[in-house]
Amino acid sequence: MTDSFTTPPFRPIDDFLGAGARFQIPNVQDLDKWANRVLNNLIYYQTNYFAVIGIVFLLVGFFYPGQLLVGMIATLATLALQDYLDRHQAAFARLKRQRPGICLVIMLSGGYMVVALVGSVLVFLFGIALPVLIVFIHASLRLRSLKSKVFNQVERLGAVRTPMGFVLELLGETFDHLGVVN
Repeated sequence: MTDSFTTPPFRPIDDFLGAGARFQIPNVQDLDKWANRVLNNLIYYQTNYFAVIGIVFLLVGFFYPGQLLVGMIATLATLALQDYLDRHQAAFARLKRQRPGICLVIMLSGGYMVVALVGSVLVFLFGIALPVLIVFIHASLRLRSLKSKVFNQVERLGAVRTPMGFVLELLGETFDHLGVVN
């Protein structure tokens, strides 16, 4: 397996969406076949999918720039605070016992911030969820071509290492079971 990434080329728009593309509603009774189709399409069209995600996120940012930025900052601040509190639980418990009034003010202020920023956080989460949903719908509906099957076999064998393969591995996908179901 190689350590460097190879970015696959953009697939032609005709192959991705146009007349050359074949779409079909997946059989929800056969989840293995559906998962196989989605994962293979995620790997084959990954450059197109990353572009779609970027474009849709930028469009949401274009229409709601302030809310997206504030929502992103609020989300990152919440995650940072959670990480800080996880690492300093003993000090925080001691503060709650010694100064309950200060803790009450901090918690009420935090609650107010959550209520005040919930709209912006929802815009940020929508900016992430919408492009992911679009990609999932396309990957579910797009039938695979012979070229995509060949490329996916090369990816599975580890001869080519791609960004989408790396992301899917981080999410726990092993690719061992793929290719069995067509």
